[in-house]
Amino acid sequence: MKRLLLGLVLIFFTSGILLLSDLQHRHSRSKSIHDIAVLQFNSRRVMDETVEGMIQGLKEKGFIHDNNISLAFFNAEGDLPTATAIAKEITSDKYKMVLTASTPCMQAVANANQNGNTIHVFCAVTDPFSAGVGLRREAPLDHPPHLVGVGTFQPVVETFELAKKVFPALQSVGVVWNPSEACSEACTKLARQISEKLDIKLVEANIDNSVAVKEAASSLAQKNIQAFYVGGDNTVDIAISVLIDVADKAGIPVFTNDPKNVQEGALFCLGANYRNVGIIAGQMAGDILSGQDPATIPIENRVPQKLYINKKSLSHLEQDWEFPPDILERADGVVDEQGSFTEKNQTIPISPVEQKTAGEASSRQKLPSDGKNEPFSVHVIKFLESPA
Repeated sequence: MKRLLLGLVLIFFTSGILLLSDLQHRHSRSKSIHDIAVLQFNSRRVMDETVEGMIQGLKEKGFIHDNNISLAFFNAEGDLPTATAIAKEITSDKYKMVLTASTPCMQAVANANQNGNTIHVFCAVTDPFSAGVGLRREAPLDHPPHLVGVGTFQPVVETFELAKKVFPALQSVGVVWNPSEACSEACTKLARQISEKLDIKLVEANIDNSVAVKEAASSLAQKNIQAFYVGGDNTVDIAISVLIDVADKAGIPVFTNDPKNVQEGALFCLGANYRNVGIIAGQMAGDILSGQDPATIPIENRVPQKLYINKKSLSHLEQDWEFPPDILERADGVVDEQGSFTEKNQTIPISPVEQKTAGEASSRQKLPSDGKNEPFSVHVIKFLESPA
């Protein structure tokens, strides 16, 4: 009996030492890993590319998921109330930093984080200075000390100048847009200015949800417009295939500021390389994690441009649109006459990562890191206004 008791005491003693040792290890690990939340507005490719760029930018600054940072991904799936709910959750002291992609997500997090609980780095925002979060265009350093990022104003002027070059006889352009989106309003205001300068009549139709895109586009197509333009409008982009279908039936082209739209039938798209925009934001986040004071970082406009063109769409048009040789040479991606898409300097995309909605913040699934081809259980929940 005495031997048994002695054995039990030794077991408990040894277990206690091991637990204390592991506890110290876990404490030191928890202190060295930063929890970071990443919020995007929807599942558009441009948002995915932005997030991929964020991950790459962080990595270039030495911050790698499941090494010295732990990333949690959230997606509002195009729903503003969901974005607001997520923003409240991820700014309640759970995360050291929040990275956002899109104007609606930037606004939601900025409003939820007014007391500065967490550092907020934003990007993929057309005009942060008109977003109503306390930023001043004339003073790039005058911003809340916890809020910083980069603006990426769509190249609206260059887009209309390019349209005029592709079709010199251009005199009327239709625009479907949502006035409740600050980014869309900013693009539309600039489109009015450049249209007047180029002697183009801008014909507008307002919508408040993506279901209304088809009716609005159809009404504009009956007003003898020669093309459609889409700027930084999340509502319209959700239903871009519907707008392009209306345009195709009318024999008129669509040009936008979202390069991916060429693969859906747009004639040409001049916009930002949002992967590079994400890299800029990720590098900025890395610098802050390394000790840089976000209050010392000015908020600037950064637009690494990307031009995609669609030769196949030319055959559907009633009027003679044509890409000059210099535009063909400049293009970063081309859909040929047969519909095949090729891109210059194409990069290998980062593997997709888990995205979460508001109720899932407490449970974090780690990214696979052992390289094994193991089966995954995938659940898809989708909530979009798109009629598609």
